[in-house]
Amino acid sequence: MTVNAASPVATPAASTSSAAAASATAATQSLSYNDFLTLLMAEMKNQDPTQPMDPSQMVSQLATVSEVGQAVQTNTTLNSLLTATSLSQAEQLVGQTITSSDGTTSGQVASVSVTSTGAVATLTNGATVSLANGASVQ
Repeated sequence: MTVNAASPVATPAASTSSAAAASATAATQSLSYNDFLTLLMAEMKNQDPTQPMDPSQMVSQLATVSEVGQAVQTNTTLNSLLTATSLSQAEQLVGQTITSSDGTTSGQVASVSVTSTGAVATLTNGATVSLANGASVQ
């Protein structure tokens, strides 16, 4: 994990707080479940023996780690289900004639693929139609 030193450049308070919020969001999204456990273990190893970590605080942190891990797994499963459902629905369009939502592209569907932005139909004439924005089937 790389830590960058804070620069002493003076900035307006609004941009500093928005930059800090963006940095915190990026850091939160880039830390994994294992990174959090590593940080927790380092915290426990390096705690002051005269003021040890409160056991209830440690249990609370472990419960949070467990919740985050389960949420990540749930999101992964839901994404898989949504992709499978989208592909299943989109495959029914193969062989059908469709027109894009703006009416500029029309043709018979040769194949369908599901991308991160939604289903895309490839027509027999080589054109593609995004199904995420809607399309009409003739």
